[in-house]
Amino acid sequence: MDDRVAMAISHWAPRFTMNGVTAGDFERITSSLDSWDQWCSGWSVVAAEHEQLGRDALAAGRDISAGAHLSQAAVYYHFAKFLFVDDLDQMRTAHMRAVACLTEALPFLDPPGRRVEIGFEGSQIVGIIREPAGEGPHPVMIMIPGLDSAKEELRSTEELFLERGIATISVDGPGQGEAEYELAIRGDWEVPGGAIIDYLTTQPSLDAGRIGVWGVSLGGYYAPRVASGDERVRACIALAGPYVFAANWDNLPILTRQAFRVRSKSPDLETARARAAELSLEGRAELIRCPLLAVMGRLDRLIPWQHAQRLVDEAGGPAELLLLEKGNHGCANLAPFHRYAAADWAADKLGARVSRGQAARS
Repeated sequence: MDDRVAMAISHWAPRFTMNGVTAGDFERITSSLDSWDQWCSGWSVVAAEHEQLGRDALAAGRDISAGAHLSQAAVYYHFAKFLFVDDLDQMRTAHMRAVACLTEALPFLDPPGRRVEIGFEGSQIVGIIREPAGEGPHPVMIMIPGLDSAKEELRSTEELFLERGIATISVDGPGQGEAEYELAIRGDWEVPGGAIIDYLTTQPSLDAGRIGVWGVSLGGYYAPRVASGDERVRACIALAGPYVFAANWDNLPILTRQAFRVRSKSPDLETARARAAELSLEGRAELIRCPLLAVMGRLDRLIPWQHAQRLVDEAGGPAELLLLEKGNHGCANLAPFHRYAAADWAADKLGARVSRGQAARS
């Protein structure tokens, strides 16, 4: 295989399987790829297999299975497009299949989801809202993906919060998912974040006084940036986020730099580097007053762990660092060692209801 395929596998393999790709499918797909230009089509072929399983289940009236198969197909189509910016037409075709599959799956998920469209600067931010069982209004977690992720990838993480009584809204913000075609990446995420929070305050089943924000990778920068500019945020989780995105620019994989170039609407990599420098928490971290949890792997090759340490050191409110000594980017290789702890932390800070096990014993 060529260097870019090897690079994608080396940097992100645990992420695929953590977020819904079976180990067997991952091996089957990646072992068949000789070059990066086969990436999108290789993933899309297997995604279509899962989509067909979903459609067969729908036709047979097996709604639970249909939801599972279609949401899994959405994840596979997402990974077909996630960094495939060399062929934007092929990338967008796979992306639209991901969107369609997830949209069709939403009524059959447990708990179900609903698609919302939030008007923003002449375009829209698309989100998926899911609410836990029980009477609301529920605390809610805004979930922000990274440079190469989108709302279709966040299903397994949503479940962690939903199980603890926290509603979720997974969003495609500027430069992400459905918004990436019209809205460029931007550093001042307190602006789109504020628009999302404004929308949440109109939803009677959600508690506007208990809003959290979670982000991963570049979303791990966006989340604290939102918290730095909006006092309505009551808790913030930053997973593997940069303090200044340009600080490690030269060491980022070329796939990542090219994706940033395209999604920041930059004409070349030098312009992209300059725009990456605009994604900075300098002068902003001290404005974060809500509780903050930064999660980072010491072996992260994309974002050095010192970025998280600096964020925690400079935060203006209570802040803590969960540093996993052998964690990679996003700590996807050590998921059980941070995901449950972060979800429990959020439930505590947002005053979520007791766990299902506690409720059953009471």
